[in-house]
Amino acid sequence: MRFQDYKYERPNYEAVKEEYTALVEDLKNAESKEQALETVEKIIKIDGTIDTQLTLWSIRSSIDTNDEFYKEETNFWNEYMPLFAELNNLYYAAVLDSTYREDLKEVLPETFFMLAENARKTFSPEIIELLQKENELVDAYKNLIASAQLDFQGKTYTLAQLTPCMQDTDRETRKEAYRVYAGFFEENEEKFDEIYDGLVKTRDQIAKTLGFKDYVEYGYYNMNRFDYNREDVKVYRQEILKHVVPVVDSLYKRQAKRIDVPELKAYDMSLEFLDGNAVPQGDPDFIVGEGVKMYHELSKETGEFIDFMMQHELLDLVAKKGKQSGGYCTYINDYKSPFIFSNFNGTSGDVDVLTHEAGHAFQVFRSRWIKSPEVLWPTYESCEIHSMSMEFFAWPWMENFFKHQVDKYKFSHLSGALTFLPYGVLVDHFQHEVYEHPEMTPAERKAKWRELEKMYLPMKDYEDVEVFNRGAFWFKQGHIFSTPFYYIDYTLAQVCALQFWKRAIVDHDEKAWEDYLRICDLGGTKSFLQIVEAANLRSPFQEGALTDIIGSANDYLLAIDDTKL
Repeated sequence: MRFQDYKYERPNYEAVKEEYTALVEDLKNAESKEQALETVEKIIKIDGTIDTQLTLWSIRSSIDTNDEFYKEETNFWNEYMPLFAELNNLYYAAVLDSTYREDLKEVLPETFFMLAENARKTFSPEIIELLQKENELVDAYKNLIASAQLDFQGKTYTLAQLTPCMQDTDRETRKEAYRVYAGFFEENEEKFDEIYDGLVKTRDQIAKTLGFKDYVEYGYYNMNRFDYNREDVKVYRQEILKHVVPVVDSLYKRQAKRIDVPELKAYDMSLEFLDGNAVPQGDPDFIVGEGVKMYHELSKETGEFIDFMMQHELLDLVAKKGKQSGGYCTYINDYKSPFIFSNFNGTSGDVDVLTHEAGHAFQVFRSRWIKSPEVLWPTYESCEIHSMSMEFFAWPWMENFFKHQVDKYKFSHLSGALTFLPYGVLVDHFQHEVYEHPEMTPAERKAKWRELEKMYLPMKDYEDVEVFNRGAFWFKQGHIFSTPFYYIDYTLAQVCALQFWKRAIVDHDEKAWEDYLRICDLGGTKSFLQIVEAANLRSPFQEGALTDIIGSANDYLLAIDDTKL
């Protein structure tokens, strides 16, 4: 059965509510372990089906944001997602308070109970209207981004499609492309400000309605951060400032020398080599074909996975008009199918997204033994270990994609892992400031971004691009709008992925893949630090973990004469 044949049917909320609440009552009144387990299995099945329909809508509306049918379904889900969440909360409460709570661990792992406790703290019927408003505002942001039609040198581009132009070897071309790109955000600056201001105020109201000090406190519970708190993250950010920013600054100085510019400007940062960045040596069909071969050669398990993805046509990869920006992986529960979405645009990012999102997809493919939808995936920072590590496990096959440019690609990929870290913590720090001070005006938020940007990325010079000099660069970062606080996760996972890089590529540790496979199989049945331990990695919060791996990666890069690439 191909993805296009997967059946979407809008759930009948009233019918679901009637059946669901009856089952919750059965669970509360269960007179035996067997009855409690049977009832939970029935609820899991309903949850899986609702999740399936939600996911099918989400995928198909993101593939074509102009599809009238799915536009209408967007209105339904924006209204009813919080109502389905209310039903979930009744179930979570019944599980947590059940006489047979310990017996239910036969089908529900310990992390389910941890998630349920957090869900109980972060949801109440009082906030349903606020959640509905939040959904509408996030949808408005996605549609605004997808609406971009940028005229450049006689052609029309989406934001994703313009990326190669900003990597052009001709400085004037990439400078002009960058200005066109920035122009979209300047033209729509008031709309972006209005949407985000609405989101901040709505989220602050959600948190305070539920009795939290601020949305930061709420956000940590909502993100299910079981192993660390805002103070741990604050210390971690300081470590990035101290140990990583100087290394990144030196990498950008090397880049300026490589591409022969006296001073690196923001529009130069996407071009890493004077004769052009490494690009895949073929079209999307070539990339996918090489990907299939790679996964067959990597392991028996990845071979089975990629065959499943291809047979069921579970990839939508190429950028096109009306398509939502970015890339993601999701899971269609009733069909036990991962799905990969991206916007190929002819850059090395096409290969990165294939390996990155395939890392997510492979993990959830291996976790299909888990019955409860809530714990198929681990929490976000753990999810990103799977995706970012897969990028590095794929290194031995990169020559097949990049041919003579493979060394250039590897240098870019590894240096990019380092240069990303300060940006990642910048996004997180900004969000802490925003939600700790919800009274800030849009202008004050942008000024705060620029202030923090100068701390974490002191080398970034926008020249005369005023909209970004005002501090609006973050408009492009969808996570800030749609998934607050989901960004430090990438940096924590990157520190873990770099450890896998060292073990697999530098040390040739044969157990690295075995450890990776183990944590894919765990899914969401363990917390972040438990997964790190199971992978035989060091916690990013552990003293020395950051400096050791940054030092190893920097030594590797320093040993390369990048001017000859």
